[in-house]
Formats: sequence, C-alpha cells, structure tokens
Amino acid sequence: MSDSIFSKIIRGEIDAHKIYEDDFVIAILDIGPLSEGHALVIPKEPAATIDELSDEHSAAIGRVLPRIVRAIKKVTGATALNILQNNGAQAGQAVDHVHFHIIPRYVDRPDGIGLLVDWNAGSLSQEAALELGKQIKRLL
Repeated sequence: MSDSIFSKIIRGEIDAHKIYEDDFVIAILDIGPLSEGHALVIPKEPAATIDELSDEHSAAIGRVLPRIVRAIKKVTGATALNILQNNGAQAGQAVDHVHFHIIPRYVDRPDGIGLLVDWNAGSLSQEAALELGKQIKRLL
C-alpha cells in the first residue's frame, strides 16, 4: 500500500474522525473543512487517480456515496452540496490517493468555497463530437 496520509489513516497509523467504513471504503471528516460536514470518501485501494481504480472499488464508492451524502445533509441541514474529485496535480489533487470531497452548502452560512470552477463553456461541432465519441467508444 502507498504511504499517503490516506493510506496511513486506512491502516490505523493516523487518527481520523471516521464516519463510515467497510471492506472497500472509508469516509472521514475533513480536518480542514470548507463548510460544516465537509467529508472525504476514500477507497481503500491505493490508486492515485480514478482511472487507476479497480471496478470493484469504484462500485463500492458508487454504492456508499449517496448514503453518506443523505446522512450529511440530514445532520447538517445543508440545502445543497458539491462533490469534488480531483485527478492529478494540474486538476488540484494534493494527495496522491483517490478521494471524493463532499462539501455541504448552505443558503445562510458563508463557506470557504466560492465558485469552485470558472465555467467558460466552449463549443463542440457535430463532426468533432462524432469522431471523439467514436474514438472513446472503441476503447470501452
């Protein structure tokens, strides 16, 4: 297993505020929260980015993420949330171990998020979409 801070938490070498754990996934409260209830959902497999994650661990994340979100929203009263998953340093990933941020958002409370992404949508021609789609489908 890798030596990231998350691997150390999974192995029990570093304490964390666990809110969920099973054979494949651990969820903890973020120690530097952007809002009340900010949590991290982490597969136990030591994959750095999501494309390296096995189907088994990916499925486990998919099974538990909605349950954790529901629990956080109910406990905190959050009206919305962001689920953020960064892959690679250029995308803002700080720990080389796959993890999902659940960041509750509130109408009446400031948080440390602001707008996470400056979304400047481009365009995609029909021809480019057909070619790109064909190439991607070939690999799947």
